[in-house]
Order: sequence, then structure tokens, then C-alpha cells
Amino acid sequence: MVNKVFLIGRLGKDPVIKHFENGGAIAEFSLATNESYKDKDGNWKDITDWHNIKVNNKFAAERAEKNLKKGMQVWIEGKIRTREYDDKDGVKKRTTEIIVDNFRMLGSKEGGDGGTGNYTSSSNNSSSVNEEAPAASSAPDDDLPF
Repeated sequence: MVNKVFLIGRLGKDPVIKHFENGGAIAEFSLATNESYKDKDGNWKDITDWHNIKVNNKFAAERAEKNLKKGMQVWIEGKIRTREYDDKDGVKKRTTEIIVDNFRMLGSKEGGDGGTGNYTSSSNNSSSVNEEAPAASSAPDDDLPF
């Protein structure tokens, strides 16, 4: 069985990093992806989906915090995980997250290169910089409101 997802989108907010007593760290942020289509009347429609992104590897989380900013375009490779938790009122909630294996900054909102580097997370909490870049998207930059 395979649980693999690839996303190219823009950050909805700056990454928030949490540090743990054991020296570990995670980064979390939202990512917007969109697609356009023509409806039956020939009018263009846009659909935007929001994804909860979690970077569990300390090295990659710190790189995300340092280099990623709201509005930047990023390529993400990871897996989908749905989990349940109890909110502060004891109500069961369910959330779906993308757990990052690799990410690459594709550019900034302002059109700069957004930095370089392909950051890889692994399940054993070791990290490396992956020199292989993902295929570039041929889609034009979107006009998301951030």
C-alpha cells in the first residue's frame, strides 16, 4: 500500500515551530493549492483547498521556520495522516494533515527565488539535503490574496 502526496502551493501563514524538552522540533503551517476549470456556461471557476502541513524532523522544521514565509510557493512531498483528538471542551475532533518527507522552496510571493535547497525528513529523525529538484510546474503563479 502507498500513502504519498505531492503538493505545490502557497503558504497561508509563516511556519510555527514547537521545540520539545528532548531536543526535537516540529513546524506547522497551512498551504493553499488551487485549480481552475470552466463551468457548463463557459465561465472560469477557481477552487482553493487548504492543507495542514506538519514537518516532524527537527532539521527540516528549523529550515522551514528560517526560510518559509507567508505567500511563498513550495513543493511538498509527504503522506496523508488523519487523527482524532479531544478539544479543550472534551469534544472529539478529527483532522487531516500532510506529514512532510521533503520540501523545496520554489519562489517567494514577490517573485524571487525564495532560497535554495531541498530538505528531506526521514522517520529516524536524521536529515539530509536532497540535491535532486522536483519537476517545475508549468502553471502560472496564482493570485491568492496573501
